[in-house]
Amino acid sequence: MSRSDFIAVGSIIIDDIVYPDGRASMGVLGGGGTHAAYGMALAGEHAALVGLVGSGLPEEIRVRLARDFDISGLVWVEHPQLRGWQIFEWNGVRNEIFRVEVVEPFMYGPDADDPGIPFADARGFTLLRGPAHVAAWRARFPSATLLWEPVRVFMLSADHDAFLGGIPHADIVSPNLHEAQTMYGIADEVELMRRLLADGVKVAALRMGERGSLVARRGAEEAHYIPAVEVAEPIDQTGAGNAYCGGFLVGWRQTGDVATAGCYGAAAASFTLEYVGCASIPADREAEWARRLAEARRGLRSVAL
Repeated sequence: MSRSDFIAVGSIIIDDIVYPDGRASMGVLGGGGTHAAYGMALAGEHAALVGLVGSGLPEEIRVRLARDFDISGLVWVEHPQLRGWQIFEWNGVRNEIFRVEVVEPFMYGPDADDPGIPFADARGFTLLRGPAHVAAWRARFPSATLLWEPVRVFMLSADHDAFLGGIPHADIVSPNLHEAQTMYGIADEVELMRRLLADGVKVAALRMGERGSLVARRGAEEAHYIPAVEVAEPIDQTGAGNAYCGGFLVGWRQTGDVATAGCYGAAAASFTLEYVGCASIPADREAEWARRLAEARRGLRSVAL
């Protein structure tokens, strides 16, 4: 039986990052699952990873994963390890181009009914998948809090009916603002929040990049703007949204307060901005976590729904 209370279900990717000025960082540990687990760890929890890893995974990456996370839920396959270019534009837009032929299994595997996946007593998990996968993972961990981070490629399809199908199985839904705007055709984030809650979302965390996030729970009369925690020198925004989801989930389970959970998410996201790729857990994590959490709390404000 695993000792991990929190799980990140998602991808583990080796990123080759290209910045707008032509600089590049090659062979960086990334992936939505990895960054979500990192957010959980920053919030003080021992996190587990569930995903596929392939042949050719660099040994130093394997050692890093085993050091920082519970990797007993990883499934090893014979396909070459998922690797891709992450190309950033000056306006912050990220273009992802995979460098291997076999991609889909890594993005959607393993199956929720894989008998080798442990963690039966998990308290919560993040799921970076499309709506077709949410019900199966809910059935796998029926008592755990499920935070669904809808995968980008699905949200940009604007398939609203399919999105509605995933909502009842999730306890928390955390879309990216731009992707949610594309799905709903609504520009204003407060109106967008109203629609998400009206569509049945129990707890919503709308991630807005450098503008922070907007969070609310169904039945409440107000939503809360959570500011982004400032860092001295932002270096790489890759994975900040995933880390936010990991932090938010831990905050929600620890406190049951949606505004506090949003502050947990903001604090977790801020750490990722200071490093290229998924960094090691900092030695001063506890003190820095307390400082950043306090900063987020000072800046939050509420708005009527």
